[in-house]
Amino acid sequence: MTSPDPRGNPGGTRVAEARDAADKALWRMMSFYDTPLADLDTASAHDPGWALPHVMRAGFLLSLTEAALREEAAQQLQQAQAKIDGAPARERAHLQAVQDVHDGRWHAACRTWDELLVEYPRDALALQWSQLWDFYRGDAANLRQRPARALPEWDEADPLFPHVLSLYAFGLEESNLYPQAEDAGRRALALNPRVPWAVHAVAHVMEMQGRFEEGAAWLRQHQDDWAEGNGFSGHLWWHKGLFRLEAMDLAGALRLFDSRLAAENLQITLQRVDASALLWRLRLLGVDVAARCARLLEGWDLAAATAGYYAFNDLHVVLALLGANEQARAEGWVARCAERVMAADDARRSNHAMAREAGLPLMRALLAYGRGEFDAAADALYAARGAAQRFGGSHAQRDVIDQTLLSAAAQGGRSGIGRTLLNERIMAKPATPLTAHWQAQLSARHGDPRRA
Repeated sequence: MTSPDPRGNPGGTRVAEARDAADKALWRMMSFYDTPLADLDTASAHDPGWALPHVMRAGFLLSLTEAALREEAAQQLQQAQAKIDGAPARERAHLQAVQDVHDGRWHAACRTWDELLVEYPRDALALQWSQLWDFYRGDAANLRQRPARALPEWDEADPLFPHVLSLYAFGLEESNLYPQAEDAGRRALALNPRVPWAVHAVAHVMEMQGRFEEGAAWLRQHQDDWAEGNGFSGHLWWHKGLFRLEAMDLAGALRLFDSRLAAENLQITLQRVDASALLWRLRLLGVDVAARCARLLEGWDLAAATAGYYAFNDLHVVLALLGANEQARAEGWVARCAERVMAADDARRSNHAMAREAGLPLMRALLAYGRGEFDAAADALYAARGAAQRFGGSHAQRDVIDQTLLSAAAQGGRSGIGRTLLNERIMAKPATPLTAHWQAQLSARHGDPRRA
């Protein structure tokens, strides 16, 4: 007989040591303290016939959004398939969902996890993975609703409860429910200070509300718990950089980049995406970042097979290439991305639809900006921004689109678009030094943007 996991979900092993190792791996995936791979190796060593550790390895590898890891994930899925006979239906469903992720059917994977959570609301693996792929798909509603449906079924004494609560906090923030998001994030940290996703959720709230000084202090307050030994630290350093940019402390943001996000500190694409985004924002504000972008690109896998793998990452490659003054390479990269997603004959592949509807229009607008065609760039960015959520990321990450649009409007003739965007920004949060900068840039070319 098999035995349930620590939360009562049907499990496919009766070996306690294997079950405990897999649960520790799950905690690592939710907390980002080291990778789960060694713990999953331990689980497999104690029960070589158990399929779930292979599924978890594959899901973790795919969650890194690295095209180069797809083959290794496929091998793990094959091993899981060979061992799945007799496994509980829950574990077979996880295998199907991760296989769908591998095959590009992200919507289908999230539907499977959703169905699992109806029957097993304490399935933390389903909650963690559905949150990640909701995020990658830009599905703010489900970022909030899935953990909301599950949380009342959880016991606060469960060690993973604060991590699940932090998933809910982030979903609330991405749904623009800022007070509730901050309350949930602070509650999670009161239960356990080592929950970086909760620190992250509250930092997002402060970013969206223009509380840049408070946000910097918030990250500093919790820094001892996230800055060392945590795979999420690079992203939180990025958030600290955003707070410095909001204050127009460009020198401070550049120092932070050089100490925390420079090329030699980065290992995976998700980290390079953050580095690219921070450098591009600095470039928009007049900082010469060409040499730093060039070094960033040296460590980035830009092989042909990588282009078009995930639209969100593809766009950040374009930012790095343009930041390095590599216009021709950027044009070639977008062409390769387009070739891959336009040739796809499987409409179920989520990224292909995301790229066609949002990613490619945005990347082509950036190419126009790089060519100095500022009016064309402003028109295209303004037209595409309404669909930008479709290609994933957070509100804070997608703000790079609006800041590029403001820059294009300030340098071209689209003062009306610039004025409209500033109005939207000022209604959303207090006028920060960064907003004042864009007001001044528009005014210098077009007169007072409030009267233009």
